Amino acid sequence: MRIDELLQLVNVIRCDMSLIGPRPERLFYVEKYSKEIPDYKKRLAVKPGLTGWAQVTVGYDESLDDVKEKVRKDLYYIQNRSSVKLYFQIVMKTIWVVVTASGQ
Repeated sequence: MRIDELLQLVNVIRCDMSLIGPRPERLFYVEKYSKEIPDYKKRLAVKPGLTGWAQVTVGYDESLDDVKEKVRKDLYYIQNRSSVKLYFQIVMKTIWVVVTASGQ
């Protein structure tokens, strides 16, 4: 049920994270993927989120191509983050993934 994610709600309440945004990434991966994926660091332009467009549309990344796709989705979210429709799509898809345990 992704119970461990509930602990991150503390970070949302403290305003260290957003409810929605690109998922936080460990420094090791930021350095690695910044060399391999153009514009990777642009996803760091906003606060990380508990859930995001990449998480509800791509799922877990198992290859570099998956990471590239997630970066594209993160950048799409960043460019369109003022969209109320997109915000609610992410919320509804997140609820669906949690309730149905359809994530990997």
